Amino acid sequence: MDNKDSEAEIHPLKTEDVKAQENHENSVERRIITKQSSRLSRLSRWRTAAFFISLFLCLIIVFAFSFIIPCPERPVSERTWFRNYDNAVAYRFLAIEDVDKDKVQDVIFAFKASNGSGTANRSCSDEGLPSPCAFVAAVSGTNGQALWERPAAEEIEWMECGIRLGGAETPACLVVGKPMSLTAVDLQTGEVQWRQPGDFGANYTVLTPVSAIPDVDSDGVQDLIIFITAGDQIQTFMHSGKSGQQIGSAALSVDGKAHYIRLNLDPASYFLFCTENSLYAYSLKDLYSAATGKEMKLPSLEQDPQWEKSIDHATHRLPLLSSGDIRYLAKIPGQSRENILVVTSEMATLISAQNLQALWTLNVSHVVSEPLLGYYKPDVLGIVLESGIGPNRKKVMIVESASGAVQWDLNLNSRVESPGPATLSTADHRSTFLIWGDYQAEGNETRPQLPLQNLYLFHPSYTNVLLELRNSTDQIVAFSAALFERSRHACYVLLRGPEPGEEPGLVSLMKRKLKEDVSESRVIWLSQVAVDSEQYVRDRLYRMRFQSRV
Repeated sequence: MDNKDSEAEIHPLKTEDVKAQENHENSVERRIITKQSSRLSRLSRWRTAAFFISLFLCLIIVFAFSFIIPCPERPVSERTWFRNYDNAVAYRFLAIEDVDKDKVQDVIFAFKASNGSGTANRSCSDEGLPSPCAFVAAVSGTNGQALWERPAAEEIEWMECGIRLGGAETPACLVVGKPMSLTAVDLQTGEVQWRQPGDFGANYTVLTPVSAIPDVDSDGVQDLIIFITAGDQIQTFMHSGKSGQQIGSAALSVDGKAHYIRLNLDPASYFLFCTENSLYAYSLKDLYSAATGKEMKLPSLEQDPQWEKSIDHATHRLPLLSSGDIRYLAKIPGQSRENILVVTSEMATLISAQNLQALWTLNVSHVVSEPLLGYYKPDVLGIVLESGIGPNRKKVMIVESASGAVQWDLNLNSRVESPGPATLSTADHRSTFLIWGDYQAEGNETRPQLPLQNLYLFHPSYTNVLLELRNSTDQIVAFSAALFERSRHACYVLLRGPEPGEEPGLVSLMKRKLKEDVSESRVIWLSQVAVDSEQYVRDRLYRMRFQSRV
């Protein structure tokens, strides 16, 4: 302290200069701080303004999309609709496809009449056909209104929808007519993409279904292979999918009345034919070579070494692994490949497509309908088999596909012409089973002369319950069930009326939402033990959710 005072006394002017300099520096620092504060304050105000402007714009956009710009309307599907055709006959064909691209499935069917339903713009004579003629029609799945109708042939032998033909991006329906003609009809518009006359000879029957094969004539469109029976001989015809023109034909060494399935053994394709007591196999490569007389190297025309060892190349026969007359062939999905279910008059045998060995055998006689796939246990594939057990009697069985074990069975009275069963996948990874017949409780010996046609619903969550949904006294030509929207709107479709060869009359097409019948159904207890009340069972099955499987 003394040193500082003495220094100030010695240098008084220097001290004043230092103080002045310090005051100046402090003043400069205050001005800098003031300017920075002012700049930061302005920047903060700009940020606040930008935030509120952005928020305001976002609110305007949300308001516009919510109230001003309308959302696309979802079609409201009617729970039940009917479409009637007078003085007509119906063909045994139903297809479920989204025709008008509204994300609701539509119904395609065929009937024979003089003038269609009145909504068609074309008559039989407009297409150069005699009247009456066969019409192909598509109706809306939402309300049953006609989307299009098209005179297609004098008679329809078979129809296949969902095939891409004619080079168009949209699928088409292939109509096989009599006298022989092939017609490709656009699925969305009903317009004819191409029509080709054909010559299959006299007294022929088309083996169904018609198969689409990879492009073998190098025109960029998949092609068609058609098998027919003429007398005791099977013939194959290959046609261009783009124009319908014939690529080639050949006679096969398959004798007698036959059925066939196509197996995809990736990358090879094989066609299996069964007659009463023989099984035949042809690769797509063999069929192409026989039909055209040419050899072509394409990935789709490869052959499977294991199958080639097993086939007798002189006769194309496969060794029989079961006895009895062969009634049905069916493809059953396996772990790596599709397996083959061979149903004879005495048993059902599942054959591995890998090594052609029997995986299991089940004693079942007189199977009366095509085997059907469904899920009794969650994600465990099952097979529905219906076998005749006496006059107007049948047994319905659900068989586990992996082991052949019977999971559930039921005896019903049944008409010969009753429709086959149907299944719908549910959200619990199982299936709802729809079965036609007439249930008769044990001990009740009174049986009507002609069994009723009742539609029953069975779900594995209630193994001792049937729901009787409806009964029908009309002749049922075709029956199908489907989810009309993805994972929802479970419906069934009935086509009723006279068939070709019968007197024309009223043809009726009906779509019915399954839940409407469930709420009004009659609960049938298959055992004397009632677990829940009938209304509880109805309510629970009414709330059941469905799932679209890929």
